[in-house]
Amino acid sequence: MNNLLKLFIISTLFCFYQIDAQYIVKKDTLSGTELSFALDERVNDALEKIEDNCNRNSGAPTKTPTKVLVANRELTNAEICRKNPKIMGFKIQVVVVKSNEEARKIATEFRNNFRSLKVETDASLRPNYKILAGSYFSKQSASDDLRNVKKVYPSATVIPYAVFCVEAK
Repeated sequence: MNNLLKLFIISTLFCFYQIDAQYIVKKDTLSGTELSFALDERVNDALEKIEDNCNRNSGAPTKTPTKVLVANRELTNAEICRKNPKIMGFKIQVVVVKSNEEARKIATEFRNNFRSLKVETDASLRPNYKILAGSYFSKQSASDDLRNVKKVYPSATVIPYAVFCVEAK
């Protein structure tokens, strides 16, 4: 008896739910594809009112934005940095070593010799470790520092590397 009462209540609610909704066929405005979905008549009326208020073809003249002409020139480093905080630049690869301990030792030694250059260790080539120094926009801007580094580390070279724009020279 209890199950029969539950079944009656659920079926009654389902019937009342179906009475309020009607089957409406709408057409997609972009491609003309028919979309069909069940929608309450009051909700449909409210949506149609909103759609009528959004009609952009009301006959009012539309104002086209004025074009701004910009001269064709290369962007300055500050303009590049505003758009992208990390860019492809260059770093000085001091040495490539085979162990993390050796990499830490050389990085500490490099910091003592060249206090103006930021040093980092790149472990992406494990088991090899790269010791990288500085951040530069171009190879030419790295050439002065490279000349000084080569006096102590003859195998140093400039390589392309992603750098933070604010750190680059």
